[in-house]
Amino acid sequence: MSFRKVFFWLHLVAGLVAGLSIGIMCFTGTTLAFESELVSWSERSVRRVTPPQPDAPRLSLDVLQKNVREYDEEAKPTGIIVSADPAAAVVFSLGRDGALYVNPYTGEVKESPESNWVHDFLHLMEDWHRVLGRSGDSRPIGKAINGACNLAFFFLAASGLYLWWPRSWSWRGFKAIAVINLKSSGKARDFNWHNAIGLWCAPVLIVLTLTAVPISYRWGSNLVYQLVGEEPPVQQGPGAAPAAPSVDIPKPPEGTRPLGYAALLAAVRQTAPDAELITFRLGGLNRAQRPSGANASNARPAGESAQPPAQRRGPQPVSVTVKQLGAWPRTATTTLTLNPYTGEVLKRETFSDLSAGRRLRTWTRFLHTGQALGWVGQAIAGLACLGGCFLVYTGFALAWRRFFFKKKSAA
Repeated sequence: MSFRKVFFWLHLVAGLVAGLSIGIMCFTGTTLAFESELVSWSERSVRRVTPPQPDAPRLSLDVLQKNVREYDEEAKPTGIIVSADPAAAVVFSLGRDGALYVNPYTGEVKESPESNWVHDFLHLMEDWHRVLGRSGDSRPIGKAINGACNLAFFFLAASGLYLWWPRSWSWRGFKAIAVINLKSSGKARDFNWHNAIGLWCAPVLIVLTLTAVPISYRWGSNLVYQLVGEEPPVQQGPGAAPAAPSVDIPKPPEGTRPLGYAALLAAVRQTAPDAELITFRLGGLNRAQRPSGANASNARPAGESAQPPAQRRGPQPVSVTVKQLGAWPRTATTTLTLNPYTGEVLKRETFSDLSAGRRLRTWTRFLHTGQALGWVGQAIAGLACLGGCFLVYTGFALAWRRFFFKKKSAA
């Protein structure tokens, strides 16, 4: 048996075994290509506001924070997101509990819509894309199946290119297997579509499957760092809070109170005047973790620790993530660490300041969704996933004709 024939049978068997899961991942990947944009559009009634007039004055962030506390005394925001877009609401993230959206001109607070079929549908698609729609204790099983089938998908895309490669080149032969023929039917159509769609989609699918490996497997994530000669970061347990920035804060005079978020926002804007998006990372808790009754308290000022007294080690710095206009890659952000008493920038970490391993890991994450290249990358990723759906269909159709159609004809 020739080497090419061995590859053909491996390609066929891998497709038959993993095809159903691959089809699900491709279909859900197509629907998720513009997930964030679709969710934003579906929630535009709370995410978008109408400025009363051009250059209208905005309420301070401290006033908006007070309105949030009055709206929901138990709300413990995990982040505050401020956009440079004058028509965008200020977002108070509540972790897994969703978010509250505040009109920066009127102070009106709105919750995420309780019923949003777009959000619910995309959440369902995400569950199927990641864990085959499994829930509870069976989620790791679904993740393991999809992870293994993703590896098979990578092999199918790579081996498909090898099998497609013509043994002798001619325009007529190239056109027959590289251009979709809409007039053909039956086996000829399936063969043509499988080859033509596979040719144009395989390079993108190879990138998508390779960048999914660090998401599916810890060893895949570690490998990203090891490729550039770095030690992989220590994995945190489920629900572990991110480590606080390792920056010493000069001791303030006795009785000094931390600045409010309005003053800190002004300091950030002075440091990064071209900021498109500013995100304050807070120490809020999910509702399931919140104290109740007499132990419940209002949101703390910036810099006060949310940890138990035994774990507190003095004032904590304020961490702010800034997305700047024209940043490259498009998903790159700058992290500022601020003195909560003065607003002074104690540490500035840009994308280029990250280690090579962290930069590469960021690229793999956002190349998988296409977001690293903006809407063009998302469109290419979505079209490649759509092409993958056709590859699964035509692959099964060709296998059916190979194994069963001949038997029926002989009978």
